[in-house]
Amino acid sequence: MPRQSQLFPDHEPTVLPPPPSGPSETRRAAAPVWLQRLSLLVLVLFCVYLGVLVLVLPWSTRMWDNNLFFQSHPALGSVLHHGAVRGIISGLGLLDIWIGISEAVHYRDYRG
Repeated sequence: MPRQSQLFPDHEPTVLPPPPSGPSETRRAAAPVWLQRLSLLVLVLFCVYLGVLVLVLPWSTRMWDNNLFFQSHPALGSVLHHGAVRGIISGLGLLDIWIGISEAVHYRDYRG
């Protein structure tokens, strides 16, 4: 019969000390300022572009009313042609524009 290892060893397990806290704590290096500003610019442009698209698209008859996806799914199309649903979708576009502008206004550089 092969010998099995002991399920509960006799010695105490080693416990690592907690990581240091306070001013001597190691910090992650912040990204360069130019990279932070570039990522902010990309985020703001994306949010504003997508917001304008979602804001205007439901009211465009060429893109919304003559949509082949809505025509192939008549139940979905009948719901999405209601004015309230179009307004809700446009509201999401306004919210997206607001998020982009808010990110630009409340931006702070993190220097490490």
